[in-house]
Amino acid sequence: MEKEILFGKTLDQLKQVVLELGLPAFTAKQLADWLYKKEVTSFEDMTNLSKNARNLLSEKYEVGLVAPSSVSISADGTKKYLYPVKNKQFIEAAYIPDRDRATLCVSSQVGCRMGCRFCMTARQGFQSNLTAGEIVNQIRSLPERDSLTNIVYMGMGEPMDNYHHVIQSLEILTADWGFAMSPRRITVSTIGIIGTMTKFLNDSECHLAVSLHSPFDDERRMLMPVQNNHPIEEVLKVIREYDMSRQRRVSFEYIMFKDLNDTPRHVNQLARLLNGIRCRINLIRFHPIPDAPYRSSSDETIQQFIDGLNKKGIRTTLRASRGQDIEAACGLLSTKALLKQKN
Repeated sequence: MEKEILFGKTLDQLKQVVLELGLPAFTAKQLADWLYKKEVTSFEDMTNLSKNARNLLSEKYEVGLVAPSSVSISADGTKKYLYPVKNKQFIEAAYIPDRDRATLCVSSQVGCRMGCRFCMTARQGFQSNLTAGEIVNQIRSLPERDSLTNIVYMGMGEPMDNYHHVIQSLEILTADWGFAMSPRRITVSTIGIIGTMTKFLNDSECHLAVSLHSPFDDERRMLMPVQNNHPIEEVLKVIREYDMSRQRRVSFEYIMFKDLNDTPRHVNQLARLLNGIRCRINLIRFHPIPDAPYRSSSDETIQQFIDGLNKKGIRTTLRASRGQDIEAACGLLSTKALLKQKN
């Protein structure tokens, strides 16, 4: 019988585990301490648990940590790790060092069902949701985990389409009994699934990033089919109505596509659309994927776009392109691994 994974359970879930095993209630806090604060990989190493407790746990559970199966290292220092998950599938996590800051971009799903036209992960289709343990494992099993300063949920998948496990992983990362990270160090990205995005704003203090990519309805619908069911105007209505007094930061991700969404007309419409929202825009160069009809805007066009938005009072920056030499676009590495496995 396959054993249940313990890593990824919240303190309340660990309390239920020890209750069912007939162990003292304080064992749950001890387990959380071993799982999320100490370098243990087996129950035998949990030395302040009784031998009976360790035996009972090992009969039914396993810790469940999984090391990355491979890493691609860029000339700029970016590292892209490939993690195996269930059903012989793969996910990616990108480690991005930058002076005194080190960010890990984690995945929340295997594949994605959102169908964005410019995304390699979307071409895989939806395979499965990651568990909270599989999400947090990308951090815990990262060789550079001690140097991490920030985490972004911007890898494979749509976090708000896997809300239960994403919010559980955020609890583990930010709780005192877990990794005790500040929620100000974590950003969760979404293309704008209104129901779960609203829940996120109420349930978590982590930052929110919304994928925008065009301020015009027809263009955004062409790039992102989600516009049909969750129009960006409705997404922004929710953000405007939410109390942002807790210092939460809202940002908008905007991939620059040559001759598509990079004109002065787009600058003016973005200013109108975001009027009254305290936010920033992160511009992103498009990382080419096979057979895509899109190209990235020129450096000159991007700078004019930045200047135009900043003049209108919207703080706008360009995210540095990293890992161009190691299949930078999200989903390329895992797709390559899947194809290799099939062949």
